[in-house]
Amino acid sequence: MKKLGLVGGISWVSTIDYYRFINEGINEKLGGLNFAECIIYSLNFDDFQRNNTNGDWDASFKLLLNACKSLENSGAEGIVLCANTAHAVSDRLEKEIKLPIIHVATATATAINRQGLKKVGLLGTKFTMEMDFYLNKLAENNVEAIVPYLQEERDFIQQTLKEELGRGIVKEQTKRAYLNIIEKLIENGAEGIILGCTEIPLLISQEDVSVPVFDTTKIHSEAAVNFAVSAE
Repeated sequence: MKKLGLVGGISWVSTIDYYRFINEGINEKLGGLNFAECIIYSLNFDDFQRNNTNGDWDASFKLLLNACKSLENSGAEGIVLCANTAHAVSDRLEKEIKLPIIHVATATATAINRQGLKKVGLLGTKFTMEMDFYLNKLAENNVEAIVPYLQEERDFIQQTLKEELGRGIVKEQTKRAYLNIIEKLIENGAEGIILGCTEIPLLISQEDVSVPVFDTTKIHSEAAVNFAVSAE
């Protein structure tokens, strides 16, 4: 089994889910008392959030690079960035470390292609929705993604991710607002919905939505499990 290096704390709430899903996945594949060999480097979420809000992606890159190098030096054989937004600098990170990074958007595109869908709606931080790193990675894998059209909707998602879900706070009125945004995406042709921030599954599940939902926390964790038990 390969040893995984998890960059967590972005946020700690979803990092708990990653740890649980990866360990459950390893046990499902290997049985007995087999669980994941992994190391978690938990960042201070405020540092990451502040850098991104200020547009200082170089600072976020350095923050993540330090975490990745610490994991590499501790014996990790593959890196899992436990946040969709962190993948904005994943290509830069792979050039600086000797380890593969298991990319969340690639894993998500694989899951979408498996269901034969071509056009999906994407919810996430405003960085994930408005920057091109995630959309381009999906497009490379033949998946077209659309995001909420209105700036106020994208800002609302960003605000609630930061002030509510990132702190483990779940509100019914926030859920209703998300479902209204999702319904608009479906009306605009989305055949599925990507929950493209690891905190959104705290609020939205498949039972809430009429089209397939892609929980990136579970999908990414499954990809990490497959990497850990693979022969190569």
